[in-house]
Amino acid sequence: VQLQASGGGLVQPGGSLRLSCAVSGGRFSIAVMGWYCQAPGKQRELVAEISSVGYENYAPSVKGRFTISRDNAKRTVYLQMNNLEREDTAVYYCHLRYYGRSENYWGQGTLVTVSS
Repeated sequence: VQLQASGGGLVQPGGSLRLSCAVSGGRFSIAVMGWYCQAPGKQRELVAEISSVGYENYAPSVKGRFTISRDNAKRTVYLQMNNLEREDTAVYYCHLRYYGRSENYWGQGTLVTVSS
């Protein structure tokens, strides 16, 4: 299973970005897909997660600003990030896991920098 994240970049506070993560291999349609972020000097933490049936879960800090979605036909998960704040600056990683199993995979990360 391979995950390829893209879409990061430099954006001003209040701006928007859309991250994408394309998955090859594995059973994407039954996977739980997530986005994590890791800021300098901090631990990696969950940003958002979407189940195989579309149930969404968000970190409190991004609720109402970020939206996770998935396209099973394209085997891709997205993270729409609106009203970005400087504190959102981090490397964002996509993650795949299967409910009830220890098997899980990480993408390579994409850098999001929020700065004026």
